[in-house]
Amino acid sequence: MSFSVAIGNTHERYSCRTDQTLLGGMEQLGRKGIPVGCRGGGCGVCKVRIESGAVRRERMSRCHVSVEEEAQGYVLACRAYPQSDLSLRAVEKLARCIERRLAVSMPSPSDSRSPT
Repeated sequence: MSFSVAIGNTHERYSCRTDQTLLGGMEQLGRKGIPVGCRGGGCGVCKVRIESGAVRRERMSRCHVSVEEEAQGYVLACRAYPQSDLSLRAVEKLARCIERRLAVSMPSPSDSRSPT
């Protein structure tokens, strides 16, 4: 079974299976600039905040996601599996990388000016 995952930072959507981590699904977008660290919940590079929907979480380093943060919806995408359609927002390192990549790929307003 697959669920739809929306990334609030970039307005992208991807399909993610229940046996696939959120990070694994995100990588299938084929975009460069998605940072991948240890894939085991220890480095914190893939930190996201679940804004709506449900995930199954596996063990994560408390150095990167405190009990309080987890209660507020923060998880490491490499240790979270979708259990419903959901919306997430990348934070910290992941957000900086994907937002910077998005800014580079979008044309600037000056590029759309017509010649006079």
